[in-house]
Amino acid sequence: MSSGLDRTGALSRIKAEYPFSSSFLEVDGGRLHFLDEGPRNAPAVLMLHGNPTWSFYYRHLVTAFRARYRVVVPDHLGCGLSDKPQGHSYRLDDRIRHVESLASHLGLDRVTVVVHDWGGPIGMGYAQRNLQRARGFVVFNTSAFPSARIPPSIDVCRIPGFGALAIRGANAFVRAALIRAVGHPERLTQEVRDGYLLPYDSWKSRVALLRFVQDIPMSRSHPSHRTMEEIGEGLLRLRDKPMLVVWGAKDFCFDLEFHREWMARFPNAESHVLEDASHWVVEDAYERIIPWMSALLERANR
Repeated sequence: MSSGLDRTGALSRIKAEYPFSSSFLEVDGGRLHFLDEGPRNAPAVLMLHGNPTWSFYYRHLVTAFRARYRVVVPDHLGCGLSDKPQGHSYRLDDRIRHVESLASHLGLDRVTVVVHDWGGPIGMGYAQRNLQRARGFVVFNTSAFPSARIPPSIDVCRIPGFGALAIRGANAFVRAALIRAVGHPERLTQEVRDGYLLPYDSWKSRVALLRFVQDIPMSRSHPSHRTMEEIGEGLLRLRDKPMLVVWGAKDFCFDLEFHREWMARFPNAESHVLEDASHWVVEDAYERIIPWMSALLERANR
């Protein structure tokens, strides 16, 4: 891997939490790591993570659904166990194309898309470009439309120079998330904390964490603004598909205003707002989420 991570040795430390087999696909920029669990001929569940997590975030959902569904969970390029090329553009459109390449490579044609954080625009972008394949959606604390709102703690990381020192130098983005992104910090055992920190152990390995922050399109002149705008405009094309929205109410980033925006666009979606959960809502509440998600998958694959 271009990050220099000793994958075998590092994964042995979190095997109890992440007992999955790794697969890889070559995309433009490097090798994309992904999980591919469950029967190959079953309906697919495509889970897309955000920043600064990786496929580790969805580990409980993978375990819950792999007996009945084909569960596919990529690490975005630059994240998790994927390669971390230093000169890659890391734009939103790049990430959508990588997901398309993976889905095409695996022959996925009955897909429920599960999204969190940056996975929202990536997953909705994929679905809009592959309407016949998308069967339904599970939405966790995310956005898929332009917004003029950004938390100051994230906005400051967009300052040239400072952002690199904070995110790539001090690993502030991951370390802050381990404190602020959960409503139940007692759930973050040392092994779980190690899992989130594992892929991001050096300046080079944290390149995409900074690029994600820099790719937030806060102005019309931003290179990813038009892509995000198109995704937002295209959400109405997905209204006829089953959707489950689960929201951590304590989220400092994607607050309840974002939840209200989702419900305005998808008034028929099933919605659960969890007052005790935060941004990493799956970490906080996977036991509650699994039965809701199981019912959604049943509806999406009738």
